[in-house]
Amino acid sequence: MKEKQKIINIAVIAHVDAGKSTLVDAFLNQSGVFRQNEEVVDCVMDSDDIERERGITIYSKNCSVTHNEYKINIVDTPGHADFSSEVERIMRTVDTVILLVDSSEGPMPQTRFVLKKALDQGMVPILLINKIDKKEARIDEVVDLVYELFMDLDANDAQLDFPILYGVARQGIVVSDPVDIENIDFFKDGKRAPHTPQGYEGLSIEPLFKTIINHCKPYPDRDKEELSLQISTLGYDDYIGRLGIGRITSGSLRTGEQVSIAKADGSSNNGKISNLFTYAGLKRIAQEEAFSGDMVVVSGIDDISIGDTICPFGKPVSQGEIIIEEPTLSMNFMVNTSPFAGEDGKLVTSRHIRERLAKELEVNVGLRVEDTESPDVFKVSGRGELHLSILIENMRREGYELAVSRPEVIIKKDENGRKLEPIEKVVISCPSDYSGTVIGKLNTRKAVMTSMTENAGYVRMEFVAPTRGLIGYSSEFINDTRGEGTMERRFFSFEEYKGAMPTRNNGVAISMEDGTSTGYALDNISQRVQLFIGAGERVYEGMIVGMNSRGEDMEVNPCKSKKATNMRAAGNDDAIKLSPPKIMSLEEALEFIEADELVEVTPKNIRLRKKLLKEIERRRAGR
Repeated sequence: MKEKQKIINIAVIAHVDAGKSTLVDAFLNQSGVFRQNEEVVDCVMDSDDIERERGITIYSKNCSVTHNEYKINIVDTPGHADFSSEVERIMRTVDTVILLVDSSEGPMPQTRFVLKKALDQGMVPILLINKIDKKEARIDEVVDLVYELFMDLDANDAQLDFPILYGVARQGIVVSDPVDIENIDFFKDGKRAPHTPQGYEGLSIEPLFKTIINHCKPYPDRDKEELSLQISTLGYDDYIGRLGIGRITSGSLRTGEQVSIAKADGSSNNGKISNLFTYAGLKRIAQEEAFSGDMVVVSGIDDISIGDTICPFGKPVSQGEIIIEEPTLSMNFMVNTSPFAGEDGKLVTSRHIRERLAKELEVNVGLRVEDTESPDVFKVSGRGELHLSILIENMRREGYELAVSRPEVIIKKDENGRKLEPIEKVVISCPSDYSGTVIGKLNTRKAVMTSMTENAGYVRMEFVAPTRGLIGYSSEFINDTRGEGTMERRFFSFEEYKGAMPTRNNGVAISMEDGTSTGYALDNISQRVQLFIGAGERVYEGMIVGMNSRGEDMEVNPCKSKKATNMRAAGNDDAIKLSPPKIMSLEEALEFIEADELVEVTPKNIRLRKKLLKEIERRRAGR
């Protein structure tokens, strides 16, 4: 009989852009997953189109590698705070975590969050200081900061005795001592060496493999015990339907087996396992049977949910609830009612939107969807602007049309009836010359600075700030720091309501009629307005075509044409040279709009508009 593989499950956790997906590339490349002549893209685990475009991990994903007699299941987790519900769920399914920290940035807000989840599960993480080839690397200082973070999170003595490694994940290198790479030249002919996750200059990630095997005992053999498998992640397959993903805690599971599903609320039902898969490299491999310790994917149970426990038939015993942090932001998704509705998209009705949101709820556990008084409007709540905008972006790419309102924070009340609002921890790094402007702007948004350090002409500042005050600040921050600043945010707590908050300083230019914009009209309008459209674009009454230089809204006619007179002819004026319009991304549009405005989202266009398109209706509402 074939000897059972020794199984170790690990997760790679870190802040955004610390190198998680790049490290997983190195794991896969150096364990023989790919054929010698196979073409492999960078960050191969970031398979979603939006993940590739934005260079971030949004959904946690599984793969496995084999090293000697060990099977190592690896979970690549998101680093952005808005997708932290993905991290929360998988902590119960892994034996340890590799905590990745940038050698110059040090621990960031999200680092604190993911580390706390690991420590709460009793894990002893492996610390990997990444990007140690950076000129601005401060390795010893960053290690000290990580120790301080562990102590702040009440780590026990065993957890404080964590192994430390150093690496350049981009080149597939991990070492036990930074001295080992001191003489390596990462530049060839003045250019940075290309991404080589296969290893570099004779070095590899072998020290990391050895550390994992020495640090983690293989999962104990519990095959003879009764089956227990808690679902930590959901998926969907167009052919076999809803998928449940998790680790078999005890027992074994067979394809076609009748099982009971225990819910966290004490209820249970029965089902049958139609398909059973394990991971080999990046692929799901169909299995007749899987055993304790392994990560598996099951299908056949249509109502499977996060936290459900699969048990022997007739013996439902739940492993308990997986608690997911509540959403902090909400916005309304509604049927598009603009004059251009239905021109771009095929899925435009409230039924289409309702069905799509219901489908999203099956796999996106950080999301909440509620009905409103109107059957055409749905209140959708999530963990942040990016969390919600990714959903909207996916919907428009699938052919949906909808209108969405400005994000609003979710207000709670404590036992004494006081209003509470979400507060975030904000870490900002920017050139010293711009720090005064940043501090001033954040002070007006009710932010409080908690620390400030300066190093090599850059200032690192930490604030606690109301989420309300940060809505709409990102683009302003980029302008204020000339694109040289970075801002990282993380939910901190709910605190007492901070009072009125300043809103957008500028009014907008609103089209007063339907038609096609002309260069002649836009040339006149641009004297007072930053334009959002160019010449020759279709507009409608109530559509926002630019930002006014003053605080009030302004009605304009972007379709006005030059009239023929006895002095001149009508037609194009070649002398008109318009400045390029500001083209807003979806996130920028959501940040920009006010409470009386909407973003119209279609597969081909993102437009800004007033909720009430007619001027007379807006005047009546203003009274």
